[in-house]
Amino acid sequence: MPADACTEPTLTVGKLAERSGLAVSALHFYERSGLIRSTRDSGNRRRYTRDVLRRLAFIRASQRVGIPLAAIRTALDSLPKRRTPREADWFLLSTAWRTRLDDQIEQLTRLREDLTNCIGCGCLSFARCQLVNTGDAMATEGAGARRLEPGTPRPEPFQGCPLSA
Repeated sequence: MPADACTEPTLTVGKLAERSGLAVSALHFYERSGLIRSTRDSGNRRRYTRDVLRRLAFIRASQRVGIPLAAIRTALDSLPKRRTPREADWFLLSTAWRTRLDDQIEQLTRLREDLTNCIGCGCLSFARCQLVNTGDAMATEGAGARRLEPGTPRPEPFQGCPLSA
């Protein structure tokens, strides 16, 4: 790393991409989305303050655990003067996101458990649907794979299709 790399007051978009491991196009997208900010130099080129690296790390960590960009933007906007998150901020925000993550974990667990027999109802087996969802009774509960929704009662374990005997 060049000696002046840590003393530059701002970073170019190329240097920010290099340091963050993100593509320039991703940085432009994050800026358009209001997640990061830049200033312009006399040549109208984007310049980023060093704290943007921490914001980007926060964004990537949040995305990695399944938090959508809209929720990340809301969280970042809630910080005083739109400052970069600190350790205490991460603790508060991650605590608030815990319920969302617990719901996602429950949904993935249901999917994993049902994968070999059924995808929720809409399921993959017409024979099973006749046993678990006779007459498409679950259609009155709404569209989609209803058995995958958190809090939905689970059917008894499937012991085999009596129609194939």
